[in-house]
Amino acid sequence: MKNLKEYMKENRKKQLAILVDPDKCDDLSLQMMAIDAEKNNIDFIFVGGSIVFSSIDHTIQVIKTNCSIPVLIFPGNVMQISEHADGILFLSLISGRNPEFLIGHHVMAAPVLKACGLEVIPTGYILIENGKRTSVEYMSNTNTIPADKPELAVATAMAGEMLGLQMIYLEAGSGASQTVGLNMIRAVRQNISIPLIVGGGIKNSTDTEAIYKAGADIIVIGTALEEDPDKLNLIAGSRFLI
Repeated sequence: MKNLKEYMKENRKKQLAILVDPDKCDDLSLQMMAIDAEKNNIDFIFVGGSIVFSSIDHTIQVIKTNCSIPVLIFPGNVMQISEHADGILFLSLISGRNPEFLIGHHVMAAPVLKACGLEVIPTGYILIENGKRTSVEYMSNTNTIPADKPELAVATAMAGEMLGLQMIYLEAGSGASQTVGLNMIRAVRQNISIPLIVGGGIKNSTDTEAIYKAGADIIVIGTALEEDPDKLNLIAGSRFLI
């Protein structure tokens, strides 16, 4: 697929992405996931994590050998780059105030990304409080936006769009005890015109249906499928109930 940014922006159907942590899967589980994702018409596979000990290159190659779904890097740090991917979410952690995650890591990654020719998708990454401290919060040394302060998320998302970011990602965190609140999703959706991604704490098709209805364009599922891969069929079907 060419020009993933335009596909994400212009394709009006609700989209679903699977988040794969290379440290939490082996070759067999990757093969099975990729085949199952293809059967369920999953739109994207994101690969990455806060800390990754395994090879991202190998993970992506196994996935692409077993399906034709676009693979995007979801980088936890500047080392998570692979020329085997179709693109990368160039995450700017706009909910935090750590300059390394706003621009510092991006400066180091830019020459490598230009050389390998990956499609770069500038994405405003907004961490939302979920009831417990997450790995990304710890690793980025930033605070989350309080779950009961949707106005802060709205203003942050609006600023991200005004700065030229092409997508907004509301993130409750991997294994979150609760999802991003529906009121917050609605408020952000009403105030931006770029695609809205929502992830973290999403466990079943009831969650996904409600989040889609609240205004998410793309939902990201990770931990729920690590715990029970058989959930994918029901979760994937929720896109078509909206």
